[in-house]
Amino acid sequence: MLPNMHHAEPIPEEARDEIDRLLQSGDLFRYTAPENAPVSLLEAEFAAQLGSKYALAVSSCSAALFLSLKALDLPRDARVLIPGFTFAAVPSSIVHADCIPVLCEVGENYRIDIADFTAKLDTVDAVIISHMRGHTSDMDAIMALCNARGIPVIEDAAHSLGTTWHGKNIGTLGKIGCFSFQSYKLLNAGEGGIMVTNDADLVARAVILSGAYEHMWRKHMDRKDNSSELEQAFARWQNKLPLYNLRMSNLSAAVIRPQIPHIARRVTDGRRNHDQVATLIEQSPWITVPDKLPPEERAPDSLQFNLEGLGDEQVHAFVAAADAAGVKVQVFGLTQDNARAFWNWEFLPEKHDLPRTRAMLMRACDTRLPARLTPAECAAVAAVLVDAADKVMREANRAYGT
Repeated sequence: MLPNMHHAEPIPEEARDEIDRLLQSGDLFRYTAPENAPVSLLEAEFAAQLGSKYALAVSSCSAALFLSLKALDLPRDARVLIPGFTFAAVPSSIVHADCIPVLCEVGENYRIDIADFTAKLDTVDAVIISHMRGHTSDMDAIMALCNARGIPVIEDAAHSLGTTWHGKNIGTLGKIGCFSFQSYKLLNAGEGGIMVTNDADLVARAVILSGAYEHMWRKHMDRKDNSSELEQAFARWQNKLPLYNLRMSNLSAAVIRPQIPHIARRVTDGRRNHDQVATLIEQSPWITVPDKLPPEERAPDSLQFNLEGLGDEQVHAFVAAADAAGVKVQVFGLTQDNARAFWNWEFLPEKHDLPRTRAMLMRACDTRLPARLTPAECAAVAAVLVDAADKVMREANRAYGT
C-alpha cells in the first residue's frame, strides 16, 4: 500500500503551547512585543543555524527575493540573470522589482550551463541562482565569475535548506540567501520566507523595505554582535525607503521555530529515501537520475529523473500508468501550463530561446518523496515507476512489431 505522498509532516507538538499563548493573547503582530517576539527569535535562531550574521523573516520566499533586489539598490530596468529552469515566482520577483529577467541555459542534469551563463554575464547587473529542486549548480565557477566582475549573487535556496557545498550551507555562498517555508519545504508554515546575509547595510535596507515603519527597526537590534554597525545602517536609511509590508506574523514563526531542531533528521531521512529510490529506478533502461556534483551534499524532499528513449505519447502514458498505481508524476515541459516551463512565463518583457533547457524539460520528471517515508514505502514507489516505464515501452514495441 503506497502512502499519500502529498501529506506534509505533522507540526511538532512543541509548537502548540506557543500557538495557544498567541491565540489567547491575540499578539500576532511581530512588532507588538517589546522584545523576544516569535519572529525575532526565529530570525536569530535561523541565522545561527545557517552561520549568518543576519536574517529577516518575511511573508514568502518570493518576498525575500524581491526585497533582496530592492535592497541591492539596482537601477530600474537592471538586468538579472537566472537559470531557465526555475519556478515562475523567481522571474516574477524580478519584474516586480522593476528589473528585467535574463535566462540562461540549463543542462540535462538540471544545473546551469556555465558556458551560456558566462556568455551572458557581462550583460547583467545581478544574478539569482535558483538551486531548483535542490540541485546545486557549480557554485565555485559561478562565484568566481561573478566576484571577478563585482556582480552580486542572490541564492534562491527555497528547495535547499540543509544542502551544503564544500561543507558550507547553501544560501550563505552569495551576498544574500532566500529560503521558503511553504508547505512542501523542509520547514513548513504553509507560507513564509526568510533571507540571510552578512551585510549590515543590506539587511537594514531590507528590514525597512519589508515594513519596519517609524523606529520599528530597533526591534531588529536584539543581537549583541555588530549592533552599532547595524544601528548606523538603519539610521542612514530612516525615512528614505518605501514600505512594502511584507512582514511575517508571530503565528507563522511559532509554527516554524520548533521544526528547526528537526532539520538534521529530515535531511538525513530525505537523502536516504532519495538515494534508495534513485538506485532502484536507474535499473530501468528508460530512466536516468543525474548525479550530484562532488562538492554537494543534498537535502532532497522530492525526486527528479529523466525519461530516455520515450516519445511524447509514451511519456504521457508513463505518467498515466504511474498515477493509476498511486504515484503522481509531473513532466515539467509536458504538464499543462507548468509554472516551471519558461515558455509559460508570458509576462516576461523579453523572450528567450533556450533549446537545451526546453529539451530537458520535455523529459524531466518530478515526484514527491517526503522524508517521512519508510524504506519499504520507498521501494514500493520505485517499483511503480520502473513498472510504469516497462509497461509503456513493452506496449510501444508491440505496436511497432518489435
